[in-house]
This record gives sequence, C-alpha cells and structure tokens, in this order.
Amino acid sequence: MNTSILVIDDRADIRLSLVVLLEQHGYQVVEADSPQIAQIELKRHDIALVLLDMNYTMDTTSGDEGIQFLSWMQQNKFTTPVVAMTAWSNVDLVVQAMKLGANDFIEKPWKNKHLLHVIEQQLSLSSLEKENIGLKQQLAEQPEQQYQWRSACIRQLLDQLKTVAKTDANILLTGDNGTGKSELAKFVHCHSSRNQKSLVSVNMGAIAESLFESEMFGHVKGAFTDAKSSRIGRFELADNSTLFLDEVANTPMSQQMKLLRVLEGGEYEVLGSSKTKTANCRIISATNADFAGLIAQDKFREDLYYRLNTIELRVPSLAERQEDIVPLAHYFIEKFCRKYHKDFCDLTKQAQSALRHYHWPGNLREMSHLIERAVLLCSSNVIDDNDLRLTASAPANELPLMTLHEAEVSLLKKALKQTDNNIPKAAKLLGLTKSSMYRRVEKYELLT
Repeated sequence: MNTSILVIDDRADIRLSLVVLLEQHGYQVVEADSPQIAQIELKRHDIALVLLDMNYTMDTTSGDEGIQFLSWMQQNKFTTPVVAMTAWSNVDLVVQAMKLGANDFIEKPWKNKHLLHVIEQQLSLSSLEKENIGLKQQLAEQPEQQYQWRSACIRQLLDQLKTVAKTDANILLTGDNGTGKSELAKFVHCHSSRNQKSLVSVNMGAIAESLFESEMFGHVKGAFTDAKSSRIGRFELADNSTLFLDEVANTPMSQQMKLLRVLEGGEYEVLGSSKTKTANCRIISATNADFAGLIAQDKFREDLYYRLNTIELRVPSLAERQEDIVPLAHYFIEKFCRKYHKDFCDLTKQAQSALRHYHWPGNLREMSHLIERAVLLCSSNVIDDNDLRLTASAPANELPLMTLHEAEVSLLKKALKQTDNNIPKAAKLLGLTKSSMYRRVEKYELLT
C-alpha cells in the first residue's frame, strides 16, 4: 500500500513536526515549502495523500494560495485525497476548500491522535474507491453474457423483482440452496436507482459472533486487542447502495437486536466510537431456512423477520424450471469451454434426457459443478449421459421428497406431457374435472 504523504507548509518547524510524527507511524514524507514546489513534487512522486496548509507568508489569513493549489489539482485531474490545515477558523474557507476537492479539514495546532485518524480514514477510503473503479473496469472489459430464462415461473419472478427494484423496499428471497438467490440480488441492484455503486454482500452465517459488530458496523483502531487499524463496516461500505445479507437466518440471536436497530432507525455506532452514524442502504436478504420454525423455537426475532420481509419472494427450484434445464446446461458448457479454452461440446440426446429426468437436489449450483466437471473430463466434442455421472434419482415407484406445491406442478407437467398437452385427457389421468385442470394450468402458467 502506498504510504507517501506530501506535506505542504512554509514553516520548517511545522514540516519537521509532521515528518517526525508520520514517520514514527510508518508513513513516508515528501516536503514542499510552497504550493508551487508541491506541484513539481506531485508530478515527481506517487503521492497517497496531501497535507495542505491553506495560508502562507504572502497572506496568512485568506487561504487564497491554498485555494489556488486545490483549483490547480482539480484542473489537472489529480484525485489524490487532500487534508487541508489552517490556524484560522474560517467557515467560508472550509466550505470553499471542500467544494474544490479537499476531503477533510484540520485546525492548527492539531491533536496527533485526531490527525492520524483522519489520514488513516482518507487512505482507506481512497484505497476502496480505487478498488471499486478497478472492479468496474474489469466488469466492463469482460462482460459475461447472462442466461435468458425461458420458464414461466422464473420470468414471472424476474418481472416482480424488476418492479420492486425501483423502490427502496427490503426484499427477502427464500428457496432451496443453490437456486441463484445471490444472482437475483445482483439483478435487483442493477435495476435499482442505487446501481451506480457496487453491491455489498456479506454471508451472515460465516461471521464469528465475536466479530459481528466489527464486520457489520466497523471499528476504530484500538477498539479491542487485535484492532491494529480501523475498519469500515458493511453498512458504511453500502452507503447509498445495496447491502445483501446472505444466509440471514444464521445471524446469531445475540446480535439480532443490533441488526434490528439499524433496520428500524437507520442508526449504529462504529465499535470503539461513541459517534452515531446513519445507514442509508437498501437491504436484500436471502435464506433457505424455515422462519416460522425458527421464530417458534425462539431462534429468530419475529420483529426482525418483519423488518426484512417487506417483500418476500420464493425462488423456484431447478426442478420447477423444466424448460430451462437443457438450455441452461448448454449455457454452462459454453461458459466452461471458454474458461478452459476447449472446443464447444454438445450434449447427446441421451444426456439431455438424463438431465431432464434428474431431480436436481443442488439446483443451479449442482448443475454448474456437474457441467464444469463434464467439460474438463470430456475427451471429444460430445458429452454423453455417462460423462455427466449423475447420481441415481429416486426409484420410479418412489416420489422424491418435495413440497406439496412442487409435487402438484410435477404431476401436472407429467400428465400434460403424456397427453401432448390435451387438457381433458390430462385431467382424466389425474382424476380431476376439466374445469379443475384448466384452473391449475392457468394458475401455474403451464402452457404459456
């Protein structure tokens, strides 16, 4: 990490004090006794931060020379963070400096602890901004073509998500593991008014309980034994953006009240600081858990659940997206052939049939892994059912474990397939009246 700081001040004793202080804390210091010399040093060195005195011997009160230097930086498109310093308390000067790009302001004589905190904070923010720019550039340079869903159930879900994305309503995505809830969270963020900033994600089940506050709200240096530097929490990182809480049902019970407080009032404190911060982020959560059961067992707060699920939407399993199974397999084949620099592999009819009849307990995640393995092991340009190495499905006379909703949809689809979409014949096979069958076909959009 670049730690070079340019100190601009016409007083040699001030520069010496700053050199001693900053070098003691691991920073490298470049000195300039005037804004004119500083312009040369900025072009000569890779500077991480500028400490700029606003007043010089020509005019010790107006700050004009400091303002001129900030204007020069802005005109020459320097993005180096600037902390301005002055011995004169002047609100108008502060406002003018901030408008010209100064990131923070320190009054002389400064307090060492406060000055070091401001420098560290500005360097951290600058580093994060550069990282975000780099990630956005990578995404722009290597756009990945997204799969276009064909099944009616997922297209209906996407339409619903696109509608609520325009609001700031909290969204709870439920459904089995591997159904693509994290990708749908990205979909919502991309269609929201907050899409100019990066989506911030956190796996709630992967946070150690002792680190929860630090991870979510951040901490200041020295807040606890191992806090050797300050840390920005996820809520602050997601300011004016979207925060995705994956596996939210795994949030420790002891920490749920702290999460509830942020969702209710939008306020929190950084660990080790008494200053209250305001959260301004849209919350999307995801889980495969049964909230009703967790609430009944006092393992999840009911009031927190209602804060999370302003809009609750279930993500259908891959078994419910029959129309997508083979096209999705082709999508993954193309993706992994490109990744491993292999010629495109096609699926035999037997392989396609095996994919359609498999029960997909691991959903999209399982298919991605399965196809990646098949592409890697394929020695020709054809993938057969043997290459897929699917585990045995449930016996023909045994219905795999699924919800009643999933079982009904599965039986309706099989009856329609067996009768070539003849609804009266399908109704007879299932022991239903024609009107009952028509209602179900319309309800589940089976023939659209």
